[in-house]
Amino acid sequence: MFVEIFGRPGCPYCVRAKQVAEQLTEERDDFEFRYVDINVAGLTKDDLAAKAGKPVTTVPQIFLDEQHIGGCTDFEAYARANLAL
Repeated sequence: MFVEIFGRPGCPYCVRAKQVAEQLTEERDDFEFRYVDINVAGLTKDDLAAKAGKPVTTVPQIFLDEQHIGGCTDFEAYARANLAL
């Protein structure tokens, strides 16, 4: 499975989501992720909303195999429920 985390510098939830993804990468052979700094990539929240298919107001925005999961709290809950975090 492949996770994309769209975040920005200085965001504690973005840092936490990246830490969760790093932990899953170490623990699972079937997990990969990519962190995208939205500032460097030139992305706006409107761009993320278009990708998610619904309005987004915060970062990080996280996608699992291109399916929108939500933010950091949603990602952690998904990981605990489905990925044995």
